[in-house]
Amino acid sequence: MPDDLTPSVHIQPGQLLARGVSRHLASHDFACIEEFTPERGKRVDVIGLGPKGEIWVIECKSSRADFQTDKKWEGYLEWCDRYFWAVDETFPAELLPDGTGLIIADAYDAEIIRMGPEDKLAAARRKVLITKFARHAARRLHGMRDPDFVLPFG
Repeated sequence: MPDDLTPSVHIQPGQLLARGVSRHLASHDFACIEEFTPERGKRVDVIGLGPKGEIWVIECKSSRADFQTDKKWEGYLEWCDRYFWAVDETFPAELLPDGTGLIIADAYDAEIIRMGPEDKLAAARRKVLITKFARHAARRLHGMRDPDFVLPFG
């Protein structure tokens, strides 16, 4: 039984994949944010910002049903230089669309199996995304250090 100091948070399978993906990308000098919103109505599982300003989006799918119910993924392509699916080793990878990247992951690490094709973002969109990425990361850090503070502008 957990004591009062033990968080009672249940981590979802997709969140475990996201953690492994983020760890792996960090080993390639990427900074990652989980559950990032590039624009209203879109939330990507992991966005990675590379050392040369490259932006990768990774959608984590924990099951066939999770993948088959995702109808929004193509809308994420316009928000990254490369797009990947992250799945575990038991996922039927043949379901994943051609022309996308593939990462096999678990809660602790990942491996890029197939590099997503590069489709470079326009400079103006890249600037907007990098600024949003930085502000989002800073707000998350502030929220961890001062959880009772309410940001005036969301």
